[in-house]
This record gives sequence, structure tokens and C-alpha cells, in this order.
Amino acid sequence: MNDQLRLYSYWRSSAAYRVRIGLNLKGLPYETVPVHLVRDGGQQHTAQFRQANPQGLVPVLQHGNRMMRQSVAILEYLDETWPTPPLLPVLGRDRQRVRTLSQLLACDIHPLNNLRVLQHFEHTWNVPQPERDEWVRHWIVEGFGAFEAMVAGHPSTGEYCEGNTPTQADCCLVPQVYNARRFGVAVEDFPTIARIDRACLALPAFDRARPERQPDCPTPQ
Repeated sequence: MNDQLRLYSYWRSSAAYRVRIGLNLKGLPYETVPVHLVRDGGQQHTAQFRQANPQGLVPVLQHGNRMMRQSVAILEYLDETWPTPPLLPVLGRDRQRVRTLSQLLACDIHPLNNLRVLQHFEHTWNVPQPERDEWVRHWIVEGFGAFEAMVAGHPSTGEYCEGNTPTQADCCLVPQVYNARRFGVAVEDFPTIARIDRACLALPAFDRARPERQPDCPTPQ
């Protein structure tokens, strides 16, 4: 296997955003292959892309000839293949905490505000935009309430979610905060989340991964 990395991504996909952060934290160069999730009915539905991922979802990380799918699994693959700097702590109890925080975001909050869910509401049930937006805000606020309770004042919380080094949990948190702000959630109501987000975005690896810095981000009119 050669070391060429190619990331199939969409600029505003929070799952792809997680992987961009992880790649940047590892200092790994990669090629971005844009997959527009809205244009032409969604390029993720094409037969060509379905060969890369039968689920029709981004991200997909191509490493040589191997296709890697599912953002959190990709982050763990990066950690196992390029261990330094680590995205998971050394101690098992700390790794479990990071995985818990990551899954709260990636498995419990994100799927409920995913594009395909909102499109199903719109196209199948004709749910109006205000109701769809309220659905998103409800589940983000509920999830953030739990997340805030798990990090605020916890002895393992440092500058970041776990200690003073960014981990997989921070890779998952920052994209979800981006989504929260996009849908009008008052992130400052969750002060520990807001503080960690600011600390992360001050780092070049997180800053370079921002949606507005991606090659497929639309040019402002």
C-alpha cells in the first residue's frame, strides 16, 4: 500500500470535518475530492461514488487502494497507523471517556440533523423549513446539555475535552458546534463547550479544517 491519502469530502459535512481535523493534527497531507451533496440531486447518489461507499455518505478516506468509511472509524485508523500525536489517551479509562464523548456527538446528535434526514422530512412528509430547523435545534440542545454536564468540572477536562491535548472527542465536538451555530443554537449557553471550541479553533490544525477554508466551499456572492 502506498501512502497517498485522498479524502472524499463535502465542505459543510460535519463528518468529513472531523476527519480533516484528524488528518491535520497528524500532519498528513491529503488530496480533497469534492462530493457535492446537493448539486445534481446529490453526487453521493451516483453509481461511481457508490462504488467508493455503498452507503452514499461522506467522508471516504482512500489510502492507496483501500477505501475507509465512517468518520470515527477513520479517526481510529489514523491513530493506529500514525500513532503520533495520539488522538486517544494512553489509559483505558481515559480512552473510554474520549470514545463516550465522541459517540455522544457522532452517534446521538449528528444523525438527527444529517442532511438525508432533513431531506426525507422535506421530500417525503413536506415538513416546512421552520419545523425542520426546530427539530435540529431540539436535538442539538438536548445533546449539548448532556455533553456539557459530562465535561464541566470533570477532573479529566483540561483545555480540551480530555486533558490539554486535542483528542478524537475534540475532532467530533468542533464540527457539531459549527452545525449548532448554523442552526441558531446559542452555544454560549454551554460555557465549557464554547470554551473548548475556542481553544480548538485557535490551533492551525482545526483552523485549516474549517468549512469556509475548503476548496469546494462556494465563493461568497
